[in-house]
Amino acid sequence: MPYLIPANECTIEIEIKRSRFITTVALADTVEKARAFIHEVQTRLPNANHYVYAYRVGYGKSVTEGMSDAGEPSGTAGPPTLAVVRGADIGDLVLVTVRYFGGTKLGTGGLVRAYTDAAKLCIESLQTELKIEKTDIEIQTQYRFYDSIQRLLPEYEAEMVHSEFTDTVSLIVQLPTSMAEALQARIMDLSAGSANVRIYSSS
Repeated sequence: MPYLIPANECTIEIEIKRSRFITTVALADTVEKARAFIHEVQTRLPNANHYVYAYRVGYGKSVTEGMSDAGEPSGTAGPPTLAVVRGADIGDLVLVTVRYFGGTKLGTGGLVRAYTDAAKLCIESLQTELKIEKTDIEIQTQYRFYDSIQRLLPEYEAEMVHSEFTDTVSLIVQLPTSMAEALQARIMDLSAGSANVRIYSSS
């Protein structure tokens, strides 16, 4: 199922009662990448008082979420940030809001509003793109069919990711999952059934 993901990294900054809130959103298609980005932000912006984050890896029924109040009063930072992330309907996203305390306490309600507003502003500024599930196809064929197979690939939005030439031609191509079986059938038809075509992974 196609879904929206961040197309780039986006950073905004707001100031509330002299506290600076710097929010950054980035792509993270694994929990490990989300955690690595959180650490990267901590390195980029050292000596802040709080590094609040929320991430949403995957989409639909296959989602892993995480969040942290990062030392703010319980429930005032992580949960409202995650609520904004969920509401954006974007997958594979990590959001970090860094706070440099300005000397004036904002109170529970003020903190919730501040972290909510910072997250919303950043996501509103974010460019997105559609993530389409991809499948790899392995093709083993005779040399005489190689050029014809190459010419087929653009029709199916397929990209060559590996090729090996021995006594036969071995190829791995990647294309949208929805087109995989159609390409498999075309190659089998083109080669009069002599090619070995295997659909073997999705990403």
